[in-house]
This record gives sequence, C-alpha cells and structure tokens, in this order.
Amino acid sequence: MKTYLQRFLIFAAFTTTAIGCHAPSTTHQADFVIDLFPKKKEYHLGDTLVVKMLHPTFEGEIEKIDYQVHRNTLISVGDTVILASLPLGKQYLKVSVQMTNGKTYTAQKEFLLLAKEAPKLYHYQILNEYAHDPNAYTQGLEFVGDTLVESTGQYAESTIRKWNPFTGEVYKNVPLQPMYFGEGATVFGGKILQLTWREQVGFVYDAQLNLQKTFKYNKSKEGWGLCHNGNDKLYKSDGTEKIWLLHPETFAEIDSLQLCTNKSMYSYANELEFANGKIYANTFLKDGIMIINPENGAIEGVVDVRGLKEKVTKTEKVDVLNGIAYHPVRKTFFITGKNWDKIFEVVFTPANP
Repeated sequence: MKTYLQRFLIFAAFTTTAIGCHAPSTTHQADFVIDLFPKKKEYHLGDTLVVKMLHPTFEGEIEKIDYQVHRNTLISVGDTVILASLPLGKQYLKVSVQMTNGKTYTAQKEFLLLAKEAPKLYHYQILNEYAHDPNAYTQGLEFVGDTLVESTGQYAESTIRKWNPFTGEVYKNVPLQPMYFGEGATVFGGKILQLTWREQVGFVYDAQLNLQKTFKYNKSKEGWGLCHNGNDKLYKSDGTEKIWLLHPETFAEIDSLQLCTNKSMYSYANELEFANGKIYANTFLKDGIMIINPENGAIEGVVDVRGLKEKVTKTEKVDVLNGIAYHPVRKTFFITGKNWDKIFEVVFTPANP
C-alpha cells in the first residue's frame, strides 16, 4: 500500500519530457555539440558530470571553458562539473569556449535536475476553530496583524475583503466586476495585490481596498496563488510546474522556479504563503500542502491535512482545501477551504521527529 506521501506525489506528478540534445546555439555554425556522462534520464543536485564536446571545429587554441546553468557558473575541474546550488527542473547546460584569438564558441544541452532528498512528511494539530463565511470561495489568504485579507473566486461572486477571524468582524468587502474570477492575493509594499484566473490581469489596491491600478501577466496564462518573502520577492503560481518571480514594481514575470522532488517534477501549486523562509502551497484537488525551497524549487516537505474538510458543515457548495495564512506573532497557520464555514488554527509537526 502506498503511503500518503507517495500517493500525494503520484497524483501531483507533472509528466516530464524526454531529454534530448538541442541544436547548438553558437557564435559560429556547427562548432560542437555537448554530451553528458554518465548518461541518465535525470540528475540530482550535487551530482558530478563529465561534459564532452563532440565534433569541435574550433579555430585557434582554447584559452578558457565556462559552464553555466541558469546564469550560474558551475564549479569545474577540467571537463568535470558539479551540479551544486542550482535551480531545479528542466535546465540548459551552456558551455562557452573562449579562444586565444578572441573568438567564442557556445553550445547548450537540456537536462533534468531534481532534488537530492525526498520530501519530509508532516501532520497538523488543531489549536482553535473559528467561523468562516460559507459563501466565500477562498482563493487567497494573508494576515496583516490580526486582520485577514481574503480573495474569493467564482464569476459574478468574486471579492476582496478584510476581516478579523477572532471577532468575526468584516471591515470591508469589495466585489469584483462579474467578468473577473478572483484568485490569489498578498500584501506587498503597503499595497494589496489580487490575481484573476484566466483574465490575465491583476489588481493593485491601497490598504483600504480602493483600486489603484491594474497589471497584465507577462508570460503565464493564468493566475492562481500569490505571496512574498517579506522583502523584495513576489511569487506567483499558475497551475503549472512553475512558481514565477515577479518584478517588485511592474509585477511582470521575470524568472521562475520549477517544482521538483527527488523523483519528478510537480504541478498544481495553488494558494501560496511565505513563512519561516519557505513557500507553503495548497495543492489543487488534494488535501496536502507543499513546503517549497524558494531558492531552487525543491519540495522539501508535504503536510498531510486530510480530515479537515470532514470537520466543516456539509453543503452542496463545500469544495476543496484552499487558503493558508501564517500569523507570525502566534506562530501558527490558519487554514480553510472553498465555501467552508470554519477556519482552523493549526501547527505542523514532523511525522517522524
């Protein structure tokens, strides 16, 4: 019988494509191609590779060879490189050969890089239960003090609101126009940001939820979750294997992480929360929360939150788990779901301390 962690990861698995050699991108035509040894379908962080340059047609003597992955220069000894401190997923190894005569030849090869270790499994412990609006199709959730900023979805029903889970008081509730399906939200730089699902537009509000401006998506087709690291990095999920990094002023996608374990790539990261140096991501259609390394995309943990949905009042509207907010003073997480009438205050504990 598969463990919960195994079933969770199998469900969420993103099908990877076969690794192949791409046509070289060089300053001159047909200069060389790259081959990697040992030959494997995937490699893991920390692996050592031998990089062979095949069929070179260089003019002059080689002065220097550089190896890069995603703008990171690799540690190398001769033709041997170490895959250390790199983003995971489908990457390109770029080899640049500098000649004594000033010419430079380049080529690249795609490969799959996975995490070194398997994710750790966590359970949850309920500390408190609070009332939650059963008509709120929760898409985004984040604390500012004791106030929750919550984004809700569904066409003609989406809102952005501020309320207090300890008192139940709703400070403000702003409906979106009927053509917008609300998604993730976060509070960044004194502004409240809200995504939409397929409309490829985001909203920027002031602290009182007055709409200030909008922004367009740059590379992703959909908006799912949104969070930030408390400083200058914004993260956005779109339902694929990618977590996008957004420009802190224009909110355009400028880079991305790819979600990986030591076995495969994964998708369906939904609502996001940044806490304790990690990204916590509700997983669409699954009672699990991924704990993601924001530097390389490694899924370092999975929280098994099965059983929470069974504790809410059963109605036709009750949908999946979605909504996670960290309270930094209480050091607890608040978790709810779409059209749930409860929000749970919980802590996460390792399954095998």
